[in-house]
Amino acid sequence: MKLNLTKPLIIFDLETTGLDIARDRIIQISYIKVTPEGEEVRKNYYVNPGIAIPKEVIELTHITNEMVANAPTFKELAPTLAADFEGCDFAGYNSNFFDIPLLSDEMLRAGIGFDFTKCRMIDACTIFKKMERRNLAAAYKFYCGRKMEDDFQAHNAMGDTEATYRVLMGELDMYAPGRHEDPEKQLNNDMDELHALCNQNGFVDFAGRMVWGPIKGPDGNPLLDADGKERRQEYFNFGKYKGMAVVDVIHRDPGYVSWILGGDFTLDTKQAITRIRLREARK
Repeated sequence: MKLNLTKPLIIFDLETTGLDIARDRIIQISYIKVTPEGEEVRKNYYVNPGIAIPKEVIELTHITNEMVANAPTFKELAPTLAADFEGCDFAGYNSNFFDIPLLSDEMLRAGIGFDFTKCRMIDACTIFKKMERRNLAAAYKFYCGRKMEDDFQAHNAMGDTEATYRVLMGELDMYAPGRHEDPEKQLNNDMDELHALCNQNGFVDFAGRMVWGPIKGPDGNPLLDADGKERRQEYFNFGKYKGMAVVDVIHRDPGYVSWILGGDFTLDTKQAITRIRLREARK
């Protein structure tokens, strides 16, 4: 199976100090850059997170504080990554919900505004959950016919990246048109279609603090634009204003928005809020 690419695809995985997108930091990044011509370039970097790696993470990943002590910080590594990632799409396992948001925030902290929204983002986990609903190890056994622990070390970015790459190719092979009668179990080897399949959550920001929803008229029905398409706006997806339009909260309770901007939220979420505020100020 050869991926049908129109531009390079970065298949990647992160190991981190924890699961908090806003607070935790990258300690390892591994990726395979696949070109439309089929060339595969593999890279692996350990990263000094600038904070202590928790004991439970060391036990899980086998990455110690000593291993990363002399490694580059993410800020030092970021320009190299940004240059290598330029013009690429991205693929990972659960990457749209964790790896991409955390990597985006690390880039912003390093002073590099890499815009992931301009990239197609393929999440092998989302494809798998929609088709079979299993974890990576089960996906590897299901699509590749082998036990993952026989081929790779678990909870290591290099092994997980290799497994993810093979799972993605196995998914496209198994669900190729003509293999199943059920149209919902058919996938085209097309990055646009895979991106659309993996990004149906409607999130405004990577952390999902805001979601897109219809603008409704006084009668409660969605308003349409000149082309007959549904007009959309941002809604909060958490807290006391969950389900309320962000623009309404900006005017009704500006202190709440200031609390978000000064609080423990991801930089991507704060940037999205700022864009909405500036857009409203220009009206």
